[in-house]
Amino acid sequence: MNTIIVGLQWGDEGKGKIVDFLTETADVVIRGQGGNNAGHTVIAKGTKYVLHLLPSGILWDDKINVIGNGVVVDPVGLVAEIQKVEAQGVSITEDKLFISDRAHVVLPF
Repeated sequence: MNTIIVGLQWGDEGKGKIVDFLTETADVVIRGQGGNNAGHTVIAKGTKYVLHLLPSGILWDDKINVIGNGVVVDPVGLVAEIQKVEAQGVSITEDKLFISDRAHVVLPF
């Protein structure tokens, strides 16, 4: 079964909380669009995580996570977010996080 969560462009609609809830039974979590200008907060195992580009499935050891082609990736922001989440004890490996080769990239120049 495939489940897609889409908001109505009103900002904080609770999409992140719903995705986090549904992630328990998912094999793959895909972030399909957006950028790092907004984020969602997830509390997992008593730890607060603030995610902007990373799919919330990244907090689970057995989930595949994809940053899709509709996402606007700021490489500096993504690396900082990965480092922050790893410092909180989350393991992010190359078999756990995939980035579309068609994702948009924002450069600082």
